[in-house]
Amino acid sequence: MIESRCGIICSECTFREQFNCTGCSNITQPAWGQCEVKSCCESKGKAHCGQCQSFPCQVLDKFSYDPVHGDNGLRIRQCKKWTSN
Repeated sequence: MIESRCGIICSECTFREQFNCTGCSNITQPAWGQCEVKSCCESKGKAHCGQCQSFPCQVLDKFSYDPVHGDNGLRIRQCKKWTSN
């Protein structure tokens, strides 16, 4: 089940319980504010970034490799898996 736009596995997200988040595919706006990745996907009518012609773009790459909240490309690899299924 795809819960996020960027490839985060929501069940493994450390912020899920803190913000009572059900995944950005299921909410209007994250509790922590605007998400550039979510907004981009939804504006293009994509379920997740892996469906985008520009994948992986600079926005997703920056998010995935962010020193504080990044995951060293794990979410990019997950989007690739979702795309190949």
